[in-house]
Amino acid sequence: MHRLLPPAQQIFRAKRRRDEIAAWRIRARSPVGGWSFDGAPIELGARWPDPEGVHVFRAERFEAPAHWPLEEARLALDVGGEALLTIAYDDGRRAPTGISPNHTEFRLDERAAALDIEAVARGPFWVPTPDPRLRRAELIWIEPALDDLVRRLTLAIDLSGQIEGHEAAEPLLALVEGAMARLRWPTATEIVLGRESRHTASYERARAGNPYPAEPLPNDARASVVEADTWLTGELKALQARFPPQGAVSLVGHAHIDTAWLWPIEETRRKVRRTFATAVDLLRRHRQFRFAQSFAEYYRELEDEDPALLDAIKAEVAAGRWEPVGGLWVEPDINMPSGEGLTRQALYGQLAFQRIFGQRHRNAWLPDTFGFSPALPQILKGAGIATLFTVKIGWSERNTFPHSRFWWEGIDGSQVLVQHMIQPEDNYNGMVTPASLLRVWRNNADKAVASEVILPVGYGDGGGGPTPEMIAAQAALVDFPVLPKTRFATVRDYFDGAEAEAATGDVATWVGELYLEYHRGVLTSQGRTKRLHRQAERDLVAAEVLSSAVHLLGGPAPASLEPLWRTLMINQFHDILPGSSIHEVYARTEPELAGVVAEAGKVSSAAMDALAAKLGGAGEAALLVVNPDASPRPLRLTSDRPILGGQAAEDGYALAAAETIAPLTAVIVVPTLAPAVQVTARSLENQFVRLQLADDGTIASLFDKRAGREALDGRGNQIWAYRDIPRVYDAWELEGDYRRVGEEVLASSIEIVEAGGQRGALKIVRQFGASTIVQSVRLWANSARVDFATKLDWHDRRIFLKAHFPLAVRADHATFECAFGVQHRATHRNTSWDATKFEVAGHRFADLSEPGFGVALLNNGRYGHEVLGNDLSLSLLKSPSAPDRTADEGAHEFTYSLLPHAGAWWDAEVLAEAEDLNRPLFHRAVTGAVGLTEIVGLSGAKVGLGALKSAENGQGLILRLYEPAGARGPVGITPPAGWRVAGETNLLEDPIDAPAELIRPFEVRSWRLVRD
Repeated sequence: MHRLLPPAQQIFRAKRRRDEIAAWRIRARSPVGGWSFDGAPIELGARWPDPEGVHVFRAERFEAPAHWPLEEARLALDVGGEALLTIAYDDGRRAPTGISPNHTEFRLDERAAALDIEAVARGPFWVPTPDPRLRRAELIWIEPALDDLVRRLTLAIDLSGQIEGHEAAEPLLALVEGAMARLRWPTATEIVLGRESRHTASYERARAGNPYPAEPLPNDARASVVEADTWLTGELKALQARFPPQGAVSLVGHAHIDTAWLWPIEETRRKVRRTFATAVDLLRRHRQFRFAQSFAEYYRELEDEDPALLDAIKAEVAAGRWEPVGGLWVEPDINMPSGEGLTRQALYGQLAFQRIFGQRHRNAWLPDTFGFSPALPQILKGAGIATLFTVKIGWSERNTFPHSRFWWEGIDGSQVLVQHMIQPEDNYNGMVTPASLLRVWRNNADKAVASEVILPVGYGDGGGGPTPEMIAAQAALVDFPVLPKTRFATVRDYFDGAEAEAATGDVATWVGELYLEYHRGVLTSQGRTKRLHRQAERDLVAAEVLSSAVHLLGGPAPASLEPLWRTLMINQFHDILPGSSIHEVYARTEPELAGVVAEAGKVSSAAMDALAAKLGGAGEAALLVVNPDASPRPLRLTSDRPILGGQAAEDGYALAAAETIAPLTAVIVVPTLAPAVQVTARSLENQFVRLQLADDGTIASLFDKRAGREALDGRGNQIWAYRDIPRVYDAWELEGDYRRVGEEVLASSIEIVEAGGQRGALKIVRQFGASTIVQSVRLWANSARVDFATKLDWHDRRIFLKAHFPLAVRADHATFECAFGVQHRATHRNTSWDATKFEVAGHRFADLSEPGFGVALLNNGRYGHEVLGNDLSLSLLKSPSAPDRTADEGAHEFTYSLLPHAGAWWDAEVLAEAEDLNRPLFHRAVTGAVGLTEIVGLSGAKVGLGALKSAENGQGLILRLYEPAGARGPVGITPPAGWRVAGETNLLEDPIDAPAELIRPFEVRSWRLVRD
């Protein structure tokens, strides 16, 4: 038959006719009344008396009409916002579920019930409901057969539009029309006009209402619906035989719920309960359905807030239908946390999953994380996690990531299998539609080695997760032509198959970081949070080391600091630490992190008091100094109290001595002062370097007296303020051409603030707009390190502030510290992959070196860096206007440093200086005999300290070391008398067979220390 209409018009006509059929879905209605709002009566249709905060609606007992089949009855609600609905049945059973824009109809288990609803007048993304009202509350009697037919017609129409030009498209449309032609539809005027669709309603009807009652479908029409759907199903199966499925997709129910973002954490907890209750209800009613949810923190919260809901989840977990995935405490940022920070995410996450559900997890779940440190594969493997699912690297702006399934190899050589999907909706909330399934399969770049892909489906962030319609759609699509095969599966089931397939296939390997060419501004936004995060990480590690030292030297076993780590881990979430949340989030985050710092400080102080009491005694006045690090440290101290041999300084008291404190030791020492720093109005000089300031506040010269050469190739510490107006996502983004509009911020005054003695300092004041930048340029007597102690009083919007250092060094790559190691990045822009890395992550230092000489840029709370040629720069502040309108407003305090050195950075103790800047040595005034007490003896290869902490099972201590530079060598560990090394463990502190004697490049290893 010759088609008179083009396909697009046929599809338009089919959609309109489908809508007219769907208008008959509801057979009858029965209102639900007797409502109260926070205990006061409220009428259906009334506006909320108070739209702010959390409120409770209640409805008196209702009952579905006796002649309605219960399986065809639905409760339909719209209360004006997101809500947790609890249906309270007469027998005392309470059935919770969530109300959202995507979840408005609810099945009933009994005819009679009452309703409790906890609601907020907000949409899924915390957008206020403009006119919050109790808009809808009724029981409806639906036509299930009509639902089935309309669903099948919708899917067939959508598929025909997606495959236009394919041989199956025209037959598919013919089936749609054939099915609708089989309907024996009513034509009587009064019946038809009572069921007008949106296409046929007149303007008069819209104004005056419909005078015709909505009659149910006549029995003959109802029978024709079943006949048409049966015919359509059979014909679809026949068409599928001609055009069989292409590919395969595992579906898993999912609800990505950000710990905080456009809403505060308190609202997240309510979102969790709504979404989890909905998922439990879906699993109870649809046995083929599977659901996966990450975040150990969410399950732990349920232990306190809703143990009944957690028990229901546990039952589904035991049945293998609900899967707690991920293994981590939250879905954290991966670029900025330290190696130990990421280790604790895995350690405490896996232990929580084990405690709550009796199982650990092999699959990391990080769909929304903004790029990945190359240290992650080793951390995952060490925590028993072998695979990773992610989405966000598909958002890269310029270079398309080439793989969907690949082995990811970290800096140490560890590999995990990654499934990366560019999701159909360009995010991590997939739909069960022909468009989604076709696109997710087309985006599978590795079809030769990945015969199936995974698609998480459901509405996230308060959208309620999956819907009954998604589950029904999957069942319907089983009979469709062309589309990939689908099944609901657990994440573990999917990855078990993927691993088996990868073992026999030629799967590509990607080595090094997974860099996201997008969201580069998150390395700098909300600078106070980033500074507090760094401080909390380092102080927690130090507190554990000092408490363990007390135990090793005869004191009591240290208490676990897990509660403090949990607070830190929550605030490492990928929209908190990156600075991409609303103001209310940081009003909570900053005090929480400051509280962690304060509590860790109390633990450290108590441990120092205990060590002083044990190691001090009769004798001369001296200092007890403890080095809690695995690197030797120069004796350099600051305090708000006078220090033996020290001098008054701008920020209290300072001491720089000639002694070096060995790793993991406690030393009683009478300091030998280092030769004093020479200070003039524009210069600082010690035995290592000579610094000359220009009148504009920049460094005119930094001459290394040891090497006899200049460290700079131009003015150092140029402070530039760039206009920062990203085209999208203010706090997240940084445009590649940001340097086009900017100005250098020059000094308005320079003065001497510390003259001579153990430290010299010149204070530089700069003004920019409404903001003030104050820097004390400091030089210690016993180091070549130049510190820039910086205070910002910031009151300008959308400015990106950077410090630039053109260095007299030529190299084709620079070195940046990352978690448990370093990574190298090109100093050139040869390729598009190089060019996109105009802002990159670095931890405590970045280094540019040539044979024999180099310069390191250190910091104690900043993460954004750039290297271009010989210009090494550090990002100091980014003051976006969204989502927090006043992000970075007010006071900031941090320090960065420039360190010229001989040889390679790992030989020049750059790591030790960086750690010193971030976590100074601990000291106490004591009396006693001068001497050294070894906490743990280390010998052999240079190593970094991950942790020295109490074992989670209470059996001894855990010592974690890592190789920081990419070298190899033996490691010797000598505990104090009465202690021994009782074997090695993985990152979860399980015993493992001892690996090779040598520590490998960037390898992380953990040992258990126990009493003899």
